[in-house]
Amino acid sequence: MPGSPPASQPGAVLFACNFNRVRSPMAEALLKRLVGDRVYVDSCGLKYPPVDPEEMAGVDPFVAAVMAEVGCDLSRHRVKTFEDLEDNSFDLVISLTPQSQHRAVEMARGRAAEIEYWPVFDPTLTEGSREARLSAYRDVRDALAARIAKRFAP
Repeated sequence: MPGSPPASQPGAVLFACNFNRVRSPMAEALLKRLVGDRVYVDSCGLKYPPVDPEEMAGVDPFVAAVMAEVGCDLSRHRVKTFEDLEDNSFDLVISLTPQSQHRAVEMARGRAAEIEYWPVFDPTLTEGSREARLSAYRDVRDALAARIAKRFAP
């Protein structure tokens, strides 16, 4: 069928992390850039982030900056949780934190979904100058891009 993913690729992928503001939106955008509309890609978190409600709507500002460097505009991203997903029939759920791994396994129980755990460093833990922090975010972005390219290579 035209436009469908190759037989070895999942048709719907979910990336999950803790707050859906850093790692999972990065991964979502990178996979969408790689596969276009051949695969449905979404992301979510376990809970809403403990930040000002006006900040909560979108991605972390450092994420927006480092993703813009590679041509990914995340200005339309809105934080969501597992409960906010319109559909949870994913073929593949990739969790990026231990906490989201536990929730992904629960969600997939009794379904044919494949679960993968990709532990990814949380760049929000980086201290120091703006440049040092941006460097940590770039490292996460680049590590995710490499893993995605390897996992979803045509």
